[in-house]
Amino acid sequence: MTWLITGGAGYIGAHVVRAMTDAGERVVVLDDLSAGVPARLPEGVPLVRGSALDGELLTKVLAEHGATGVLHLAARKQPGESVAQPTRYYRENLGGLATLLDAVAEAGVKRFVFSSSAAVYGDPHVDLITEDTPCAPVNPYGETKLAGEWLVRAAGRAHGIDTVCLRYFNVAGAAVPELADTGVFNIVPMVFDRLTRDEAPRIFGDDYPTPDGTCIRDYIHVADLAEAHLAAVRALAEGGVDGDLTLNVGRGEGVSVRELITVIGEVTGDTRTPVVEARRPGDPPRAVASAALASERLGWTARRSVREMVESAWQGWQLLQGAPRA
Repeated sequence: MTWLITGGAGYIGAHVVRAMTDAGERVVVLDDLSAGVPARLPEGVPLVRGSALDGELLTKVLAEHGATGVLHLAARKQPGESVAQPTRYYRENLGGLATLLDAVAEAGVKRFVFSSSAAVYGDPHVDLITEDTPCAPVNPYGETKLAGEWLVRAAGRAHGIDTVCLRYFNVAGAAVPELADTGVFNIVPMVFDRLTRDEAPRIFGDDYPTPDGTCIRDYIHVADLAEAHLAAVRALAEGGVDGDLTLNVGRGEGVSVRELITVIGEVTGDTRTPVVEARRPGDPPRAVASAALASERLGWTARRSVREMVESAWQGWQLLQGAPRA
């Protein structure tokens, strides 16, 4: 089997490629390199530069590489940016997905994994979010992910494609320093960036109804997330998915923003007191996954700790900054 991985040169995508190739799976990567880095890919992995919006290119790639399955990770993914640029998010995230699914159906590909997000849930008022928790996204990014799931399932029913939608929670860490997150959009690199510029970390709101007043999130190591993709691929290949399957991918443990910043301080040695600023619109007080269904259906469980996430991310950050690794 050969798997087409869209967005495979990105932060998460490169970890998925690495997990797949280490397990002996054959892959080909499609990436427009807007956020992807070719050097992240293992030697010998074919890279096609292009967009999921290019139907002709998709048809050509699927045929030339004999792809029998697709993992679709390519998407714009910044909630704040999606509020400012909603049409871009709908055009690229949903338009690209629709174009890809047309090409997949035409090529007779019968296995499809979709990169979704916990953003589909919005602001759920529950201790643990299960896959049955009502979805009510609060920004266009989350809307495109939820509508994307609908589209994937509908195309699967129409064309006999077995599908898996993976709802990521908060991703951090690096399997190796060279694959670290190069963006400054997620909380761990955001704090690293502040410390590197000799500024205190920021906390957006400390008056939430949580034990320490800061938001609680479910953080998952990117290497665990990559292994979840591999487990989904194996389930599809072995006939373990009949129709569609939607799963949360998280650790099932909540960590507050203040607790996370404390761990970052311990790892980096910079323990300055965070600056508290106003809440950001749309931040739910608590968002923690139930990962029981992923364990049941895929035999997958997250194995790495929050400290491992921070330590590995810090090694990657130092490498990217040109400093010696701690």
